[in-house]
Amino acid sequence: MKIHILYNFQNKPWGGGNQFLKALKNELERQGLYEAEPGKADIILFNSHHNSNEVFAAKKKYNGKVFIHRIDGPLYLTRGSNKELDKIIYAFNGLVADGTIFQSQWCREKNKESFGVATRYEAVIHNAPDGNIFNRQKKDFNPAKVRLVASSWSSNARKGFEVYKYLDDHLDFSKYEMTFVGNSPLAFNNITCIKPVHSKQLAEILQGHDMYITASQNDPCSNSLIEALSCGLPAVALRDGGHPELVLGGGELFSSTQDLIEKIEKVAHNYFGYQSRITSPSIQIVARRYYEFARHIYHEVANNSYVPKRADIRATLRFYTIKLMMVRAQITQKLFGL
Repeated sequence: MKIHILYNFQNKPWGGGNQFLKALKNELERQGLYEAEPGKADIILFNSHHNSNEVFAAKKKYNGKVFIHRIDGPLYLTRGSNKELDKIIYAFNGLVADGTIFQSQWCREKNKESFGVATRYEAVIHNAPDGNIFNRQKKDFNPAKVRLVASSWSSNARKGFEVYKYLDDHLDFSKYEMTFVGNSPLAFNNITCIKPVHSKQLAEILQGHDMYITASQNDPCSNSLIEALSCGLPAVALRDGGHPELVLGGGELFSSTQDLIEKIEKVAHNYFGYQSRITSPSIQIVARRYYEFARHIYHEVANNSYVPKRADIRATLRFYTIKLMMVRAQITQKLFGL
């Protein structure tokens, strides 16, 4: 059984979904489980709202194949926008998806709570980075000058920039130094800013720091946080979204700026204890979980226990309704910024 990922990969600094799917594709190829041609694959994996035309065209062309939908969000929570794009995602899920993979338990619960999304086959599988790039390197730790780092490709306000600005104004920079990598809408006086870089450069920057800070809100499964944990950095993360599922014993959670610096100091004072408790799944394990989930559905089809959804005339009409929803959402975004 082979899997094809129907997605337009970007070979430049891009969002977390792109980085994870690239790592997943590379690992499936390494394990001999990937098929480059969708027509020869047994399973088609597609992501969120991306490539909807290509996905539905593939569903029509390859009726009988199993289609699995990877979902994050809900986007109205992660981006602070209206629910139109989420409604499109879930309408498309109901139309095409035979199985759904949620990126975290928080993601699954919020999607069901807000939209009632459901397929017969579902799984929660966290993301993982490319272990050849994001991995632990032995380094010295100087408690007299602890090096903090945060990162975000997105400049959306919900990525935590007001919290980073608070640290810029209140952190004791005689004891700490801090770097931000990515696109920040705010200027900092004490935090060093680095524009988005490719994964290898980002990994080198992470490996040169001691502790990761993230204040992103409603983040279902932060790729940035996972990359930092995989590099051996204990984390101080906002108690929100999927962060608690990822940090576990490998760091501390804060609730507001009132306890943020206290949590940073707590991790710094027991640095190696927190570092020893970091648990981040490898891309090898995550790829296998994707494969086992897909194989289960594939066997259900082979045993005539399940019939994959088909792109018949009725489904085609529903797809055009979804496309009209997309056009309306795009016009609303352009006119009102919602």
